[in-house]
Amino acid sequence: MSFFKRLKESISSKTEAVTNAFKEGLTKTRTAFVEKVEDLITRRKKIDEEFYEELEEILIGADVGVNTVMQLIEELRAEVKKRKIENAADLQPVLSEKLVDLLKSNEKAGLQMAASGMTVILFVGVNGVGKTTTIGKLAHKFKSEGKKVLLAAGDTFRAGAIEQLEVWGQRVGVDVIKQQAGSDPAAVMFDAVQAAKQRGVDVLLCDTAGRLQNKSNLMDELNKIYRVIQREVPSAPHEVLLVLDATTGQNALSQAKLFGEKSGVTGLVLTKLDGTAKGGIVIAIRNELHLPVKLVGLGEKMDDLQEFDSEQFVHALFAGLIQKAEADEDETAENR
Repeated sequence: MSFFKRLKESISSKTEAVTNAFKEGLTKTRTAFVEKVEDLITRRKKIDEEFYEELEEILIGADVGVNTVMQLIEELRAEVKKRKIENAADLQPVLSEKLVDLLKSNEKAGLQMAASGMTVILFVGVNGVGKTTTIGKLAHKFKSEGKKVLLAAGDTFRAGAIEQLEVWGQRVGVDVIKQQAGSDPAAVMFDAVQAAKQRGVDVLLCDTAGRLQNKSNLMDELNKIYRVIQREVPSAPHEVLLVLDATTGQNALSQAKLFGEKSGVTGLVLTKLDGTAKGGIVIAIRNELHLPVKLVGLGEKMDDLQEFDSEQFVHALFAGLIQKAEADEDETAENR
């Protein structure tokens, strides 16, 4: 069975709504990336040095990242030799397969939840990446699953951050634990954990500051928050999610490196994936940081925050090619 057929069968067992969300959310990336690959394959037909150079340029242009692109091209060269591939069209499924492998390596599917009792999820990331919106959407997701949710307004430094979280709380129907602007974030977390325990909360979602006076202060502040949470709930936080804006491309990768090294990040959330043609950044971040992408923002609606699925991601990118490959296979079968 061909790779594209196997991929489609794997996807067909998943809900249609999720598949459509990925397809719609990745439209811009698909246009910028896959259509260029298709054009290259149609024009060149033959796999030679010029073909590899052009493919390299397309991948780098989609923000797949230079290191990851070099690795991909090397692996493709090896496969071409091993499988004795001469026709450029035969390289499409191989490229798709390699992308799935890259995205799947060390993938820890889904959010880590507490085995029993309360789950605490901490959100970190610079201002403007969509952190508060992500918290609101995730609160909506958990609440629609029947869980009791509480929000902690730990970003006490950014003007309007507390109010923004409160707006989301009202929209979703979830309470927000807060103090005055400029308060000690660790004190807010202490209050939130106590309130969550008293109310029998299933999930506590904690916002944190995206910027203080300087970066070392921010990391100190985050460490203080961890200590307060761990003292009250020893197994927490169960996830530390770094929120990144996919539209910033390589800048998102730099932020991930900075936060990932110093703040105990366990997974990534990529927002605004629907607003960028550079969705390849998912592959770069996944491959270079070895951190799982847990959630992706695929639109403006409340339920457009989806758990990341590498097969859905690649299927959405190569949807057109998969249909074409199927048509070609059917035609071949008919001609036999």
